Order: sequence, then structure tokens, then C-alpha cells
Amino acid sequence: MTTVTVIGGGLAGCEAAWQVANRGFPVTLYDMKPHTFSPAHHSELLGELVCSNSFRSDDIGSAVGLLKEEMRLLGSLIIHAARATTVPAGKALAVDRNRFAEKITEHITNHPAITVHRREIKELPQRPVDPCILATGPLTSDAMVQSLSGITGEQRLAFYDAIAPIVEQDSLDMDIVYQKSRYDDGPGDYLNCPMNKEQYHAFIDALLHGEYVPLKDFENVKYFEGCLPIEVMCARGEDTLRFGPMKPVGLADPRSGRDPYAVIQLRKENTAATHYNMVGFQTKLTYAEQKRIFRVIPGMEGVQFSRYGSIHRNTFICAPAILDSTLQLKNAPGLFIAGQLSGVEGYIESSAMGLLAGINSARLATDLSAVIPPPGTAHGALINHLTTTEAKRFQPSNVNFGLFPPLKTKIPKKFRGQFRAEQALKELRSWVESYAISPPAM
Repeated sequence: MTTVTVIGGGLAGCEAAWQVANRGFPVTLYDMKPHTFSPAHHSELLGELVCSNSFRSDDIGSAVGLLKEEMRLLGSLIIHAARATTVPAGKALAVDRNRFAEKITEHITNHPAITVHRREIKELPQRPVDPCILATGPLTSDAMVQSLSGITGEQRLAFYDAIAPIVEQDSLDMDIVYQKSRYDDGPGDYLNCPMNKEQYHAFIDALLHGEYVPLKDFENVKYFEGCLPIEVMCARGEDTLRFGPMKPVGLADPRSGRDPYAVIQLRKENTAATHYNMVGFQTKLTYAEQKRIFRVIPGMEGVQFSRYGSIHRNTFICAPAILDSTLQLKNAPGLFIAGQLSGVEGYIESSAMGLLAGINSARLATDLSAVIPPPGTAHGALINHLTTTEAKRFQPSNVNFGLFPPLKTKIPKKFRGQFRAEQALKELRSWVESYAISPPAM
């Protein structure tokens, strides 16, 4: 029987393995941990989350909320595990990162059709006999990048992505910090550190003059716009942060009834609410400077950090040049690229590409043709971005409605998201029925 190989035990690799195994084919999954760790990974668990613990909006009228619902309908392991390990986060889906990774690891290692090998694979098969899925993520090793470049003839692209700090809840001054979600009545799920105008300007002055971690090969750094370091945003103008991650609108202090001049939001990292993530505070400040500067924030004067922010490299292929619409390399059929390496950005998007690679690998193993999701679906919109964008302009992207085909019907703006979702789910169900893409059992 055909055995599908999956290289990489992150979100995309685990999702791909799950989809293949639950369609009746054995899977060999390779993960290099615990023998080798990337600069951003620390846990031996599969499915480790290295940046935020948030899967972003859970509103089905948003593009990422729609993508989650499509994945659920397709039997996604990642969505199943996320729903089972949620922590309160307002209108977002956030998880307890340790419980989430434990859940993923349990499902993968206990699956009778999946064999996990803990060792690093450094070279790809030139012409795979059986389907092979490469899902090594944005920190793919230099050896694997060289192997991939040798097959495709393309050089890697890279940009830099930063991680936000995590703080201990019991080190916060709750006489200053207050609990509230944006625009919601009641306490809400976020903690908020308010600033007046003088405090805000003192803070951004400290950011602008902080000491940062030097980067190698800095000459060609490309930051992903959706995950900019806090100091890069600050350098764009004194009010940039107040209109970005420190936006105070809808977060009136319940003690005064007024919006602060600026606010830092903290989101739960775990179910017990003992640790909180500094929302939008990705940074490349040195650890010593993070401790000094972030303790200027009201309510965080004595804060203790369980994880400092850091910066890491992201690697991705130029998908329009080398991928077809089924996620196979154009010049190496049977070799799939999934996850962030394929040129998408975000946990959910990466998992979705793993899901599609898994479905198509299983179809090839059954001697069926690979399938492409309808363009009006969130999955189809991402595939369209990967394969039809002009190659020289290509950059990774989160899912967004700008990637979808233009609407043929004039819909009021506030109803467009819901309308797109209804149409997309209708198209997806029809696609699943047409190609008998039954979702795997959970």
C-alpha cells in the first residue's frame, strides 16, 4: 500500500498526516525534535505554537473565521484541538498553548496509521514514488532549503517575524490594570494597561532609543506587515501605535468611564489565566531592554516575564513560480509544499494548506486526480493568491476578502462578510459532494 511521507510536525504537517491517515493510507511523519530545535521552538510536543496563542477572529463573517468553518467541515484536526483547549479571548479563538500541543501530539502519536520518527530530514526525494509533503515551516533548515532549491531552481525568500512577550498575571498591579474587551459591556476577557498622554510619549521615547538585537544578513530584511515589531511601528510616527496595537477606542476605564490616551492589552495564555500575552507587542528589543522599557507601562512596573519577545527568520518559496494549484511542485509531481513554507501567513492558513495537501496526497495514493477548492471559498482564495500573484511581487499573506473574486451582487458593506461566508460554504459543500471528499472521522 502507498505510504505518504510528511516532513515536519508543526500545524501543517500534523493536519496533513491526519487527513491522509483518516482516508485509509499509512503515513510516516518526521519531526526533528527533540534531537534538534529551531531557534524559536522549545517543546518536544508536536503542533507547538511559537508566536501568539490566538487563532484570530472567530466571526464567520470574517475571512479567517470563514476559513476555520471550512476547515471544520473538512474534518480539521487543528480546529478540533483548538476548540477543545480554548481560553477566553473575546471574539477571537485563543488556546492554552501547552494543552493544545498535547492534544495534537496525542491524536497523531496514537493514530494506528501514523508512524512518527523523531529525526531530521535534510534532503528531499528528487522524484518521489509515493506522495511526499514538505511542511517544515518558516524556520526550515539551510540544508532542506538547499535541497528544495536544487529541485526547483529557485532561491529562497525570507523575511523576519517577531514574537510578543508573555507576562505573569500575579506580577501585574491590578489597582491600575482593568479587565475589558473592546466595545463589550462587562469585564471582558482582556486585561488593559491604560496610559495618559505624558506616559504614552515617555514610553514611545524609550522604544525609539532602546537597544535592539543585531541581525545577520540585515541588508535584505523584509517584515510581514501583519506582524511588525513594536519599535518598527513606533518609528513610523508618534501616533502610529495609538492607531494600532495601543488603540484605546472602546476600552473605557470602568473607574473613570473615559477612554485612556493609549492602552496595552494583555490576552490570556492559558486556561488558568496565570500568564498573559502582550497583544501586538512583537519586538526585537534585547531582553534587558524589554524588562526596562516594558516596566514603564502603568500596571507593569514590577512585571515578571515568562517569555521575552524575540525575532526569527521566516522562509517561504516563491509559490507562483514553482507551485501548481494542488500544492505540488510543477517540476516534481507528488512533492507537495504545505504550511507557511508555501507562502501563506498565520496558524490557520498554514494548517489549511496542510489540510489540502493531505487531501490531495490521499487522492494520488488512490489514483484519483488532485482537486482544487472553489475560488469563492477561503481555501480557494489562498490557493489563488499562491498561484496567480505576479511572482516578482509575491509576499506571504493572511486570508482576507481581498483575495476573493469580486462580488457580482451589490451588497451593503456591513453584510458583505456574512454574504461571502454563506456563498463560500455553499460552494464548499457542493465541492465536497462532487468529489466525494468526505471529512475524516475525529
